[in-house]
Amino acid sequence: MRMNRTVSSADTHVNDNVDFETLDDVKLGDLVVIPKGSTAMATVTEAVPKRRMARGGKLNMNIDYVRLPGGDKLPLRGVQDAKGGGHTGAMTGAIVATSIVFFPAAPFFLFMHGKDITIPKGHEITVYTNSDYDPAMGKTPAAPAAPAAEAPKTLSGTPLANADVLKLKAAGLTEQLIIDKIKASPAKFNLDTNDIVELKQAGLSDAIIGAMIQASQR
Repeated sequence: MRMNRTVSSADTHVNDNVDFETLDDVKLGDLVVIPKGSTAMATVTEAVPKRRMARGGKLNMNIDYVRLPGGDKLPLRGVQDAKGGGHTGAMTGAIVATSIVFFPAAPFFLFMHGKDITIPKGHEITVYTNSDYDPAMGKTPAAPAAPAAEAPKTLSGTPLANADVLKLKAAGLTEQLIIDKIKASPAKFNLDTNDIVELKQAGLSDAIIGAMIQASQR
């Protein structure tokens, strides 16, 4: 691949896109799968400009995909990783030396800068395909489809009302049995604030009232 523009750590940001073009036809037998001049895209994953204390810049990018003639995107694998030249070793020695002589000399070294990374237009990089491609189908294999969500079950029977739940409570049924009954039955509860207060005062637990609220939202 060859870069189509110059990229520098001085003004590039993380998540910026960088476009490339292929330099050769990629063939499978006599079939041209990726024609010369196809567009590929990369994403900047790290961009740090040069800093004080002679620390150089950083510029990392990841090659994402190449666009195929049919419009599909074929994932690629390739990383461009570069680090700016610095003067850290020389700077450290210089600071030690100046601290022995006199302090005012130190700021000169503290404000030394490393170098920004610049990857010029036309820079070439080798990349590799990162997934299978089926020329006969003209596309990359599709990911397995997620299982379809089951349709909600339609509950039958007479809808439960507030009074029905209170009768179940008065009959001595356990909390879990009452909740199971609520979940298995259609519902037509009155659950305004005053209704909920009355249900609570009548001895219904928070779990039962919660099940009633959920049933009303079905």
